[in-house]
Amino acid sequence: MQKVKTALLSYGMSGKVFHAPFLSFHTGFELVGSWERSQKKIQEEYPDTKSYSSLDSLLEDDIDLVIVNTPVETHFEYAKKALLAGKHIVVEKAFTTTVAEAEELHALAKSKGLKLAVFQNRRWDSDFKTVKAIYSQGILGDLVEAEFHFDRYNPNLSPKQHKESRNPGAGILKDLGPHLIDQALHLFGFPDAVFADIRITRSHSAVDDYIDLLLYYSSFSVRLKASFFVREAIPSYVLHGKKGSFLKSRGDVQEDDLKAGKKPDLIHWGKETPAQEGILHTEKDGAIIHKKVPTLSGNYYDFFEGLHDAIVYDKQVPVTSEDGLKVMQIIEASIQSNQEKRVMFL
Repeated sequence: MQKVKTALLSYGMSGKVFHAPFLSFHTGFELVGSWERSQKKIQEEYPDTKSYSSLDSLLEDDIDLVIVNTPVETHFEYAKKALLAGKHIVVEKAFTTTVAEAEELHALAKSKGLKLAVFQNRRWDSDFKTVKAIYSQGILGDLVEAEFHFDRYNPNLSPKQHKESRNPGAGILKDLGPHLIDQALHLFGFPDAVFADIRITRSHSAVDDYIDLLLYYSSFSVRLKASFFVREAIPSYVLHGKKGSFLKSRGDVQEDDLKAGKKPDLIHWGKETPAQEGILHTEKDGAIIHKKVPTLSGNYYDFFEGLHDAIVYDKQVPVTSEDGLKVMQIIEASIQSNQEKRVMFL
C-alpha cells in the first residue's frame, strides 16, 4: 500500500488524540512528525518521528499531507502556506474564520490539483451514524422537525487562551457549532434560511458560549443548540416525522477512549454501551413499533481511509472544502442574524 507521508502542525490534544493514533494505525500513512513550539512530546510516543521547530522546516521536508490542527484563527494562513508548498491538507473545524477565506482555500487547492479535506470527525460518531441510518430508512415518514444538541455543564473558562480571548476563531459557534451544522447539512442538505440566538452566559467570558440556531427547510425545521449550562442532558438527537420519532443520546466513546490512551482497531472500536441505545417509536404497515435501537459502531478510521484513497487513487475526500464552505456560510449568516435579530435567507 502506498504510504502518505503526513505531518501535524501541533501535537496538543487534537494531534495526540484525534490524529496520531489513526495515522500510526492505518498502514497507508506514515506519521513523519509535528511542528512543536515549546514542549517536545511527539517523540516520546512515536520515537521514529521528527519534531519540527518551524512551519517552514516542516514544509521543506518530504511531506505529502499536512494536518492543520492549530487554533482556528491560524487555519487560513497555515493552510494557504501548505497548499502553496504543494502539500495536500486536512483542516480542522472551524474550516476558516470567514466565508471569503474558505472560498480562497477551495479555489487555491483546485487550481493546484491538491486535496483539501475538512476534519469533521463527528460524522463517524456512533450516535450520529445511528441517527443517519434511521433517517435514511424513511421509517419516520416525512420529517417535521429535528433537534441536535452538543451540551455540557462547565461554567469555568478554558485554560486555553485562544479559546477564551476575543479573536476571529473563538467562541462556541466556531468550536462546537461546526460539528452540529455539518451533521445537519450532511443529513438534510443546505437550508433556505437561518435564525440565530448567540449569547454569553458564563461569568467573565469574553466569547459566545451559547448558541441556538434554527435552520429552515421547505417543509421542516432543524434546531441546533450548544450550551455550557446543561447539568441534566436531554437526548442530543431528536427527530420527529409524520409517522414516528427517534431519540438518541450523545454516547460515542471514541474521544474518551483515545484520551485514556486506548488504540483504535477495526473490530471492537467505537462501541457504545446498550444503556445508550436510542428509542424508536413509529408505525410500519399498520403496526406500532416502540423499541430500543442498537447503536452502530463509530470509527474515525473511516475518515482516514477515505482520505488515503483520495490522495493515492484520486478519489473525492470524505469531507470536501465545499462542505466546509457551506458550514462557514451558515456561521456567517448566524452571526448576522443574531446581530440584526431577523431571519437570514441564504
